[in-house]
Amino acid sequence: MMRKDIQKKVLRRLKIVEGQVKGLQKMVEEHKYCIDVITQTQAARQALSSVEDLMLENHLATHVVEQIKGSKSSKAVEEILSVYKLSKKK
Repeated sequence: MMRKDIQKKVLRRLKIVEGQVKGLQKMVEEHKYCIDVITQTQAARQALSSVEDLMLENHLATHVVEQIKGSKSSKAVEEILSVYKLSKKK
């Protein structure tokens, strides 16, 4: 289950990322300056990071709450730790 407000924000940001990636492809095809391409990849990375933040917010507000209510708190903790460990590898 995804909250409608978060879903709307995620879809909007993913469309932005899609546009950024298409722009990056065009920049490479047109042999644009390397630093300009790298700068744009950083912007795309930030946009994806904001998608991750929204998805985590949704997960905590919906799934984790339900898991804890349903006596599955160990699963909730395991998932949160998994995401935390992934974020440290960035």
